[in-house]
Formats: sequence, structure tokens, C-alpha cells
Amino acid sequence: MSPSSAELVRRIEAAGQRVRTPYEGGEIAWHCWGEGRPLVLLHGGYGSWLHWVRNVAELSQHYRLLVPDMPGFGESGESTNPPHDIAEALGRGLQKLAPDQSIVLAGFSFGSVVGGLIARQALVPVETIVIVGGAGLDLPRKPLQMAKWRGVADDDARREAHRANLATLMIHDPRRIDDFAIYVHDRSTGRARVASRPISRLPLLREALAATDVAIGGIWGEHDATAEPYLDRRRDLLQRLRPGSPFEVIADAGHWVQFEAPKHFNTALLRVLDAVRPRAKTHPAWTK
Repeated sequence: MSPSSAELVRRIEAAGQRVRTPYEGGEIAWHCWGEGRPLVLLHGGYGSWLHWVRNVAELSQHYRLLVPDMPGFGESGESTNPPHDIAEALGRGLQKLAPDQSIVLAGFSFGSVVGGLIARQALVPVETIVIVGGAGLDLPRKPLQMAKWRGVADDDARREAHRANLATLMIHDPRRIDDFAIYVHDRSTGRARVASRPISRLPLLREALAATDVAIGGIWGEHDATAEPYLDRRRDLLQRLRPGSPFEVIADAGHWVQFEAPKHFNTALLRVLDAVRPRAKTHPAWTK
């Protein structure tokens, strides 16, 4: 008998450690796996660390993963001035979790905006940001109509609303919207308290990248609903900002690319990090 979705998540959590770091609004809940160089994985809007649930087992064989619920999400405390206070709180936490180490970040969607602000605030030396289905680039996107799920008391109706929203925004192939995907999405969205969507439309990541010299790479799903049919504009912008930066497109995948195509995504992320590391070593933040 296969494990339930909740049991599968518990097993993945149990393979790592849970750590909390304080900030003005409470505490940040971090999930940590592996050893070696720190790789911070930042979830997207209306998400939690579970946005990376299908990636941590493999990636932790190569890096020490530090995966938070960002302030205003999941099990962490509140955010009063998102996204700037979120970035500051995470930066203070990383000072404790990875002292005297340069940081590699992968930010998914809204998480890429926060990652850019962490680099710009410079509380910790950020070596590299990998932008995964990134927001905050001030580039065109088509409008999306989302189903309402808040306040829906009937479990079946709420599940169907989540299924519809996953199909609209997150996952390209509807056959991949299984019980586990709905469970993860329901658990994450139900604990999100930050209205991240309007923030994601501001040019915060674009401005942060222009104001820093952090090494960057990009990974998008081929059918990312937040980028299609303007995916080339994402590539062009990142490569104007950092000529020669790697940009990977995962075939037959949507916005939540690391969940929909985990094996292909993990391989692409490791390849991007290897490609940017020589460039990152010239960055003044490089220490180890």
C-alpha cells in the first residue's frame, strides 16, 4: 500500500532537520537537508517549503539545503512590510545558519523577487541566484482567471477549485495533477498570509539584479503560464543583464516546473550552478 500524501511529506521532513531563527515578527521555520555548500530554496507566492518537496532528496546529495517557510507563509511568523522585511528576516537567519559562507539561492516565482532583495540588502554574501519561473521582471504576461477556494467549506469543491487553479497556473499536463499535488497545494495556500501577486508584478527583481553583480541563471518550464508566449523576453533580459548566463527551458512543463518535472529540473539546476560557478568565483562575495 502506497503512503498517503501526508505520510510522504512526513517522511521527507524526517530525513532532515527543522531549525528556527528569530526575527522581529516571530520565527522563521527552516527545513534543512544534506551537507556542504549552502543552497537556499525559496518558495513561490501562496506557497511553502513544499514547493520543493520533490527536489530535496536528490539536491541534498550535492548541497546543504536551507529551505524556509518565508515570513507570512507556512509555519513562520508574520510579515508586515513584504517583501522587504521577508528578505531582511531571511538574511538575518542565514547569518546564523551559514556564517561566513557565500550563499547560493534558487528562487521560484515570488521567491525570486525575495532572493533578489536578499542579494541587494547584502546582509549575507550572495554568490548566485537561479531564477525559476521568476517574477518581478516587469515583462508582459497573459491574464489568468483563477477559481475561488477561500471560504469554500465543502472539501470536494475546494479540491476541485485547487485542481482548476493548478491547471490554470502551475502544472501544464492535467494528468500530473494527482492527489499529492492537490494536497501540497492545499496545505501551502491555506497557510499563506501575504498577497504576493501584486508584489510580483513590480520590477523588484529586475531592479535588484541591475543594482548588484551577483551571478544569475534561469530555469523556466516550456509552458509556464506566467511567461508564455513571452519566454524569449525572459531569456533576453537575463542575458542582457549578465551576458552568457545560462538559461534552461524544461520541455512539456509549466510554471511549477520543479514539481511537475523534478528529475529534469534537478539535473538542469545542478548544470546551471556548475556553469555559473566560475563566474561567481570572481564575485567579491566569494569566500569559500
